[in-house]
Amino acid sequence: MTNAHKQNSMALFRDKCRQHNLSITPQRTVIYQELVKSKNHPDSEDIYRTIKNIFPEISLDTVYRTLAKFAEIGLIHLVEGYGEAKRYDPDTNNHHHFRCSECNKIVDFHDDSFDNLKVPKAFQKSFKVVNVKIILEGTCDECIKKL
Repeated sequence: MTNAHKQNSMALFRDKCRQHNLSITPQRTVIYQELVKSKNHPDSEDIYRTIKNIFPEISLDTVYRTLAKFAEIGLIHLVEGYGEAKRYDPDTNNHHHFRCSECNKIVDFHDDSFDNLKVPKAFQKSFKVVNVKIILEGTCDECIKKL
């Protein structure tokens, strides 16, 4: 991660917290920094294990509630757990995911044709759609090699 990207993400963190009257605590800051550094869409336990060395007194519940609050205010995205633990994504830009059904790895991808999908008219009449995300599922390259 470049220094400029770190500065931009921390500026976004501070702005979102201020907009939502959320105190910028050392614990929240470290939780967000660890999530941004991660490349694998971690769950609460992944982040907890990482920051436990920095804040030995922090609880898993605190990490879970903090990540949930970050998702609620739009600082991060919740990636559905598919029956597994909820996972989180610091990239709030428009993108999609591939999930390996063997190892549960989640990979980001960008594709203009998916970005421009039209919401079916039946949904437009009955629902207010605010986001469209595509999730491709299959077997990743690493798991294919193991087969």
